[in-house]
Amino acid sequence: VRSLVCVPIVYEKESLGLLTVDNLHSRRPLTQTDVSLLIGVASQTAMSLVNARSFQKMQDSEKKYRELVESANSIILRLDTKGHINFLNEFAQKFFGFEEREVKGKSVVGTVLLEGETVEKEVRTLLERIQAHPEKRFTRETRSKRKSGKEAWIVWTFRPIYNSDGVIYEILCIGNDITDLKEVEKERRELELRLQRAHKMEAIGTLAGGVAHDLNNILAGLVSYPELLLMQIPEDSKLRKPIETIQKSGEKAASIVQDLLTLARRGVAVTEVLNLNDIISDYLKSPEFENLQENHPAVTVRTDLETDLQNIMGSPVHISKTVMNLISNAAEAMPDGGSVMVSTKNRYVDSPMKRYAHVDEGEYAVLTVSDTGIGIPEKDLDRIFEPFYTKKVMGRSGTGLGMAVVWGTVKDHNGYIDVQSTEGQGTTFTLYFPITRRQAAGKGREVSQEDYQGKGETVLVVDDIQEQRDVATGILEKLGYKVFCVSSGEEAVEWLKSTRADVVVLDMIMNPGMDGLDTYKEILKLRPGQRAIIASGFSESGRVKEAQRLGAGAYVKKPYLMEKIAMAIRNELDR
Repeated sequence: VRSLVCVPIVYEKESLGLLTVDNLHSRRPLTQTDVSLLIGVASQTAMSLVNARSFQKMQDSEKKYRELVESANSIILRLDTKGHINFLNEFAQKFFGFEEREVKGKSVVGTVLLEGETVEKEVRTLLERIQAHPEKRFTRETRSKRKSGKEAWIVWTFRPIYNSDGVIYEILCIGNDITDLKEVEKERRELELRLQRAHKMEAIGTLAGGVAHDLNNILAGLVSYPELLLMQIPEDSKLRKPIETIQKSGEKAASIVQDLLTLARRGVAVTEVLNLNDIISDYLKSPEFENLQENHPAVTVRTDLETDLQNIMGSPVHISKTVMNLISNAAEAMPDGGSVMVSTKNRYVDSPMKRYAHVDEGEYAVLTVSDTGIGIPEKDLDRIFEPFYTKKVMGRSGTGLGMAVVWGTVKDHNGYIDVQSTEGQGTTFTLYFPITRRQAAGKGREVSQEDYQGKGETVLVVDDIQEQRDVATGILEKLGYKVFCVSSGEEAVEWLKSTRADVVVLDMIMNPGMDGLDTYKEILKLRPGQRAIIASGFSESGRVKEAQRLGAGAYVKKPYLMEKIAMAIRNELDR
């Protein structure tokens, strides 16, 4: 080597390396011109190295950003300034059910947000405000929709994203699902409304009771004395007609007092075993119903009454008046005519229902009265059981106490009432009365038990509800079976490991733990060919049918009727 030139590679006073050139191959001496050229090359090399470093850092940063965004447990979207989707993270894709390619470039309205001019206007206004005031923090709660059509509530935070020139070119949207919180809030509001409704009705009832007590004392003379006077005057007396008018007026007033006492929940003096089907049938043969038909000739009343409806404990007078008021109210809701459907059925409520009223778990005889009338506005639903509200606001005929009497009667019978109504389509009242297994006096029918009498066989009852186990045990022991009970599918499997049962009665829905189908599958592993029947408070489901395909016998709907469960067990044992 005759010549050697070394030039430092420097960028903003930082040494990045050394550029070295020799004349080993050319044998030409290196000159000052070569040195100047190398200095220029070193400068360009320094710029290239810095750019390469920056690019690598940018790639690393973008990779970290994407990993952070994709792994976040929040919904993350990027929108352009017109509201079109540029990006949505993996969590958002899973939550909404869309792949990025399905929504990229589309408007956020109609994809992840609900469609509509109002929503479009709100989004447009929000985007304009974010761009006008980028320093402010913007949050919104919105109703969103998933690809499946299911709605969800999302709380969003919005931040502007700037380009290299400092201009807003995207909006970062970070959202969290608050649907469960909204549901809890809704349930809390509904509970508050129910409590307010109950307190208001109790206060009104207390007032009505005091008024009724005083009126009863006043009416005693108006009702009793006309009858005595009529016995003493001749048939052709001119006084007979006015006295009879006084008597009828007094009787009508006494009837209103009875309604007030019912509202005050002091009117149910007599309770006995009765059947809703009998009450309905008697009313449809009554003069009151004939009068209703005369006043509403365009209204038809149809019935769908369950044959084996369970009995209830109650007051025939008050239940009859409830049926009359509901049918009358339905007819009045159809001034141009229509149809009223009166139905009854046995219903077992497996878990509490949160509707107009909170319906507890249990066995009920259910009365439903539906009409095809004008419906009840939503704003009036909370007040329809208030005395006189219907008459004053909605112009119905009668004393104005009809629906208040219905409410008081249902409460007096430890029942529940549900109301569903749609304006222009009609209204449905559903009344739940707790059942009794006692027979009505003089109405019990003798039924031979020979066909389903037990012969000492062993029955295992599997049900998670104590009351249901007790009912089944009482029925089956009376029929001559040897009964054992467990409260879960897991317990049933353990019991059968050491003991044999001739037949198993399986509740289909049990919480927590295995349901009837899963329990039966496990039982079959232990006892292939095990005889069983399925019971449930719900309609026959696909899981019931699957259990039957595996070998289970009949499906018995709760609440239990002696003949049905006994015949199901007998048939299963004899097949």
